[in-house]
Amino acid sequence: MTPRDVRLLRPTETDPAETGIELPPDVRRPPAEEVALTYLESREARTHRLSTSVLIGLMAAILLWLVSMTSGKAHFGFGDSLSGQALGTLTIPGTPIVLVCGLLCAGAAVAFFLGRSRRPVSASAGAVAGATIIIGFLTWAAAGRDLPFQVSSQFQGTISLATPLILGALCGVMCERSGVVNVAIEGQMLTGAFAAALVGSMTQSITAAMVAGIIAGVLMAALLALFTIKYLVDEVVMGVVVNLFATGLTGFLYNQLMGQDTEHFNTAPIMSPIAIPGLSRIPFLGPVLFDQTILVYIAICCIPLVHLVLWHTSWGLRIRSVGEHPEAADTVGISVVGIRWSAVLAGGVLAGLGGAYFTIGTVGSFSKDITVGNGFIALAALIMGRWKPGLAAVMALFFSFVTQLSTELGPLGTPMPSQFLLLLPYVATIVAVAGLVGKVRAPAADGDPFVKD
Repeated sequence: MTPRDVRLLRPTETDPAETGIELPPDVRRPPAEEVALTYLESREARTHRLSTSVLIGLMAAILLWLVSMTSGKAHFGFGDSLSGQALGTLTIPGTPIVLVCGLLCAGAAVAFFLGRSRRPVSASAGAVAGATIIIGFLTWAAAGRDLPFQVSSQFQGTISLATPLILGALCGVMCERSGVVNVAIEGQMLTGAFAAALVGSMTQSITAAMVAGIIAGVLMAALLALFTIKYLVDEVVMGVVVNLFATGLTGFLYNQLMGQDTEHFNTAPIMSPIAIPGLSRIPFLGPVLFDQTILVYIAICCIPLVHLVLWHTSWGLRIRSVGEHPEAADTVGISVVGIRWSAVLAGGVLAGLGGAYFTIGTVGSFSKDITVGNGFIALAALIMGRWKPGLAAVMALFFSFVTQLSTELGPLGTPMPSQFLLLLPYVATIVAVAGLVGKVRAPAADGDPFVKD
């Protein structure tokens, strides 16, 4: 039931039906007075609505400005060179499409501004704004270019880049739902990548490399849990320390082992794609979604799995209870310390798998700081996703899409500077967290140490 336009019947006197007394047919019931409840928008909801509508309006203004800089036709290629499928090229007029996208985006900004927290209106306006911004920007970038924009490559790269981000974001969901702030996702992923590359090189086994990545991620998670849960060290400070420790440790071991003998210690096997029979033959979507490596499938399956664990199991209920009110959970016999330890270690498993993808999932070798800040982007996706597995995964896909976009736009020769293209994912991170999300509520006890009386 929504709080808007709710009408209640308030009897002027006690209803005889509630007393169990049956009235004669000729006796009428007392009249009822209608009471209308008016929705009052909170200050936080109003700030979010205004900031989001202003941001969408700004993007609409940019699109309308780009209309004057658009000429010729835009070409979008749907062929997949890896699978041998050629679906042709879509050609659309540049200027009219950018103009229509700008106008629709402006309309979405107005609809969002006037929505006043009507969720269907806000959701529809947000979806229209996102679609028009992407289509309008890509049309402007591809208009008048000799080469087509490769849509298949864009989606393939997005899925590849999103895999570690999704696993890292789910790691943060597990930790912070239990009340432990995890800024150490970057360090956990980095050590997982190193361990997977080292063990994979020594054993030439994908399974052993994945297990090694999991163990490394769990060990870093245990280090975080030991100092934050047991010794009550500030969780943000300890997360930064874990990241620095992981950077120094992997850098030292890289110089001592991998740098000295690359052939034996830094030539890990690379995962081969596993095609799902039937589904992988679907045009365009088949190779993108159903012809991937095992870690991609694991990341996709972990999204509903984490949701199921947190909202439909007794362990998940305990995790959320100690993250919201640890004192109340302790009074009913729940071990706050034990639940937080289990959640942080489970998050370490996910972060370790995410780190392993950087080595055995892509290049097959380790290099210093190979995660390049993806742990912090996963943390941003977690915040934008409001500590929910599904939304966090969607935000991870958003960041991955923007990152891959900077790669695909380079060969087209767009007038945008190449340096800005490289900064595009980080600019999108700052803008999205500052403007789109507004003020979100973390778990009530997130970051608060628990001391049993």
